[in-house]
Amino acid sequence: MDFSLSEEQLMIRQTTREFAEKELAADARERDAEERFPKEQVKKMGELGFMGIMVDPKYSGGGMDTVSYCIMIEELSRVDASAGVIASVNNSLVCAGIEKFGTETQKQAFLAPLAAGKKLGSFCLSEPSTGSDASALQTTATRDGDDWIINGTKNWITNGTQADTYLVFATEDKSQGSHGVHCFMVERGTPGFSIGKKEKKLGIRSSDTCSLIFEQCRVPNANMLGEPNKGFRVAMFILDGGRIGIAAQALGIAVASLEAAVKYAKEREQFGRPIASFQAIQFMLAEMDMEVNAARLLIYRAAAQKDRGERFSNAAAMAKLHASKTAMFCADKAVQIHGGVGYTKDYPVERYLRDAKITEIYEGTSEIQKLVVARDLIKS
Repeated sequence: MDFSLSEEQLMIRQTTREFAEKELAADARERDAEERFPKEQVKKMGELGFMGIMVDPKYSGGGMDTVSYCIMIEELSRVDASAGVIASVNNSLVCAGIEKFGTETQKQAFLAPLAAGKKLGSFCLSEPSTGSDASALQTTATRDGDDWIINGTKNWITNGTQADTYLVFATEDKSQGSHGVHCFMVERGTPGFSIGKKEKKLGIRSSDTCSLIFEQCRVPNANMLGEPNKGFRVAMFILDGGRIGIAAQALGIAVASLEAAVKYAKEREQFGRPIASFQAIQFMLAEMDMEVNAARLLIYRAAAQKDRGERFSNAAAMAKLHASKTAMFCADKAVQIHGGVGYTKDYPVERYLRDAKITEIYEGTSEIQKLVVARDLIKS
């Protein structure tokens, strides 16, 4: 098995790293404190091709593989996990779904501007009463001639206040459970569609998260993505790929934590020598490095399976489960190695710890990932 990166993948890593360190690092701390969306940086990400990196070039995408995508998300998240998730949602949860299930007309109208970074996408599945139980949707879609009338509320929507195109999941018949769900592409400004409360969060504070409100929101049937009553299948397909993206985000946080810990351990002196010389510190660093490398291999395996057209649900679940645990582990150890200063905002490791937690929750909690892995194991 060849673990080396191609010239194209190495180029993606270098380009993304240079962008992140030049454009994101300068104000990542301030944006986190102010809960400010990185509008200018996201615009530049679009110009660099980051917002549709896996999309076919005929739809203004980069045409690159999933491993390249993971490298990009890792490098963005290594500097700013908020920028990482903004790109991940647009790529994994929006562009991928439209490219897989959209008609040619829909791809030209919706996918191309999203992939080019001219528009921003958002994925709208979660609701106030439905998180892990995504089949129990309360948002309804009622047919009215050539249109659908959507009513309901969506919660925890990343890119919600900034997006132009929203993939919205709604049920026509609640009694049908997952078999009665449709998916619609709803455009910003559609009458009856409004932005609700913006959440104040522990981490990834430069990425906006809000609720969305639909009140007699009229959407044309032409905006339905995929077949009628197949919306739940669309959502599950999208989330499998999304978990690879969030795993890469978690990896970026873990790498940043490890790098910060090594740097500080070599600089900080106690008892007349750098703390990096103490075995207790070395053991922590060794474990961090081991977990980072294991997470990266799991992520690349899932990405490679996806690129080969193989079933990758299990691999994606394992990658997200382990990478999110690794992000929390490495961020926690980085704070510990920094000691008292690690608990202050003078150093970035406290932000890494706050950012890491969400990777164990969104796009499928760690408990849901364990269910996916266990059920696949039992079936085999």
